[in-house]
Amino acid sequence: MSALQPGPEFNLARTHGILRRPEHQVIARSDGLGWSGLYASFQQEQPYEGEFAAVEDHLLVLHLNGPVGIRWRLPGTVRERHVAPGGLFMLPGGMDLGVRLAAPLETLHIYLGHWLVREVAGDLGMDSAELRPCLGEPDPLVERLALGVRDALTDRDGAAHVYADYLSRALAARLLREHSSIGRRATPFSATEATVGSLTPAQLRRATEFMEICLDRSITLADIAASCGLSSTMFARRFKQSMGVPPHQHLVRLRVERAKRLLEGSQPIVEVALACGFAHQEHLTGTFRRFTGSTPAAFRRSARR
Repeated sequence: MSALQPGPEFNLARTHGILRRPEHQVIARSDGLGWSGLYASFQQEQPYEGEFAAVEDHLLVLHLNGPVGIRWRLPGTVRERHVAPGGLFMLPGGMDLGVRLAAPLETLHIYLGHWLVREVAGDLGMDSAELRPCLGEPDPLVERLALGVRDALTDRDGAAHVYADYLSRALAARLLREHSSIGRRATPFSATEATVGSLTPAQLRRATEFMEICLDRSITLADIAASCGLSSTMFARRFKQSMGVPPHQHLVRLRVERAKRLLEGSQPIVEVALACGFAHQEHLTGTFRRFTGSTPAAFRRSARR
């Protein structure tokens, strides 16, 4: 398997070992969700000190409360500081790590697959970029994207897999732009951003038709991109340029529109939910209300008047 090919599900076994410490209280993890390019874990960490061998993938840690004192040991350097909520720690793959946490801390750990970051770098014309450590500094965009990952951990929406794929590539692009060896100085990145363009009418038609066909099942961003012959990163950016929303949002809208059509008939609401790719009736109800301001049952009553 080459470095640019996704592997099986990204699971806990591929992480540094911080998340396996028994004192940490896990709230949600991505194990079992089928994510291949990203691994995420949301937890309450307790004070600890430890040394961790390098892994190939890249680690992000978002501090969700604090401030808290923390000491990092990276190859050739030791840093110690108090980190406020929103502080970001980023460790590139291939680096050993030492950590001393002084007080309890709520964190979100996100691992980005090495293959995925290299794929995004290629799409952005940044093949030579190498990620650099970030030691507690805020990055509001990374924070927003990371919080989206946290939300996706507990979202059983049929589009959650596509959403996670989208977020993983958006995070990789941000890190390459702001926290890499070439960053904002990269002319190739600027040129790519300026000329990304939209999907062709044929590509847009194939993508939307593919989504329509697959509304009752789980699909990935890579699945949709493949229907257009594009990489996931390039497809996501061109789709948003064409439609004004990311692919996962459009997919949810399509599912809600199908639910509206089915609710005009007599099919039980629980069956409507499953036919539209929702995990269960309550999931359909929450999403339907968010998009329409009404519940499926109320919509059905109104449609029958």
